Amino acid sequence: MSMSILNNIPGLEAQNQLNQTSQNLSSTLEQLSSGSRLNSGADDPAGLAIANGLTANTTALTQSAQNATDGVGMLQVADGALSQVTTLLNTAVTLATEASNGTVSSAQQASMDNEFTAIKSEITRIGSSTTYNGSQVFSGNTTKVFISDGTSAGASTIDASVGTLSSSSIGFSASSPTNLATDSLTSVSSAQSALQDITTAIANVANDRGKIGADVNRLQSATNVVNTQVQNLTSAESSISSANIAQDVAQMSQDNILQSTGMAALQQSNQMQQSILKLLQ
Repeated sequence: MSMSILNNIPGLEAQNQLNQTSQNLSSTLEQLSSGSRLNSGADDPAGLAIANGLTANTTALTQSAQNATDGVGMLQVADGALSQVTTLLNTAVTLATEASNGTVSSAQQASMDNEFTAIKSEITRIGSSTTYNGSQVFSGNTTKVFISDGTSAGASTIDASVGTLSSSSIGFSASSPTNLATDSLTSVSSAQSALQDITTAIANVANDRGKIGADVNRLQSATNVVNTQVQNLTSAESSISSANIAQDVAQMSQDNILQSTGMAALQQSNQMQQSILKLLQ
């Protein structure tokens, strides 16, 4: 290599390598401090696009799991209300059975009928006033629980339906709900007829709770599947975007050494040009 004072080629080479080392060291330190391999679009454009897509999928699925949990909550409120209806109907069975006995006086039958009427009123009140998140539970409407991963192909709905409830319509899952509104306990014959209707109503409520239980199990199963998807997608996203700490630490050590040797080489190249002055002495 010829000696020249116009251009310090070795110095330029050393400076170029030192700049590259400094950039690499800065990028490595950024990854170590953030824990992420993708701190800008320039780090890995394709990887960033995939990671962001997986994050969107995970976000949608996480909310879908909450949607299903909300659906379960509504159904459990309905089940709890129907459990109380069963308790009321069992009391009505006792009253109707007692009123069916010929030894009971008319006054006693009237008293039992008053209690039976109160039970029917309470069943109607439960049906009209039981709410979840401000909405009536026993509305007869179908609640569509939305499950999605953020894409059209991954979207679906699960129907959770709870029918109406009143003393005149007990058993929304039955082909013919039971009507207790017209029943009374004022006579032996009417009490016996009411007893049959009450017994049927109890069976209808049990069937309603069974249907609700099946819907709860379905929603919980969907939640389990969604949670598994979230776990796997999070793992996939993490493998793309998370920094490899062990590799970055090793790279940082290498860059620190190269930075020191680069600065030493740049200093040495500057001293080479100064040696030309000796030729002029």
